[in-house]
This record gives sequence, structure tokens and C-alpha cells, in this order.
Amino acid sequence: MGMKMIFAIVQDEDKNKVNNALMEKGFRTTRLSTSGGFLRVGNTTMMIGVEEERVQEALDIISAICKPRKQMVTATSPSLDAASFTIPYPVEVTVGGATIFVIDVEQFIHL
Repeated sequence: MGMKMIFAIVQDEDKNKVNNALMEKGFRTTRLSTSGGFLRVGNTTMMIGVEEERVQEALDIISAICKPRKQMVTATSPSLDAASFTIPYPVEVTVGGATIFVIDVEQFIHL
């Protein structure tokens, strides 16, 4: 029986729902607060150690909750005189979803 490590980067808005759904099915998670991406918004990286035969089950749980959605954000554009100030304007962007990596685990030790 092989082990896998799932790294799932989810938006902060989805982290509790994902964590609770995984825990209900017996998955254990470690969460790290992270940030990045185009909007530099907060997100959470979840590390999930899982038996190989349960990988798809975990992925299904994550994908059922982490759906992409539209959100309005304020972006800035340089003014005609770039040295003076910028002009904010609303932009609709897609947020949410998840970025997931599944890697092999050479050794798993739980103390």
C-alpha cells in the first residue's frame, strides 16, 4: 500500500469547509497560511497524507467545494502623469478553485 501527499492550495473562504469535509471522511490535514497569485490574497495550503487508494476520494471532496467564482476587485491603472498617482477601477476576476499537487511519499511516520 503506497502513500501519497496531497498539497491543496485553496482560497481562505473555502478552507474551513474543505477541512471539515475531509475530517468527516477520516482524512487528517495540516494547514499552512499562505498568500500569492495575481491578487496576492490569502489562501491556505493543506497537506493531506493519504493512502494511494483514497487519493481520488480526497480530490473529489476538494473539487466539490472549491469552485471558481467571479469577484469584483479594485485594480489600478497609471494616470497620464505616472509620477503623480494611479486611478482605481473595478475589474471582474475569477477566484476560487484549487491548485493541487499529488506526490509520492517515500516514508510515512505518525508519532
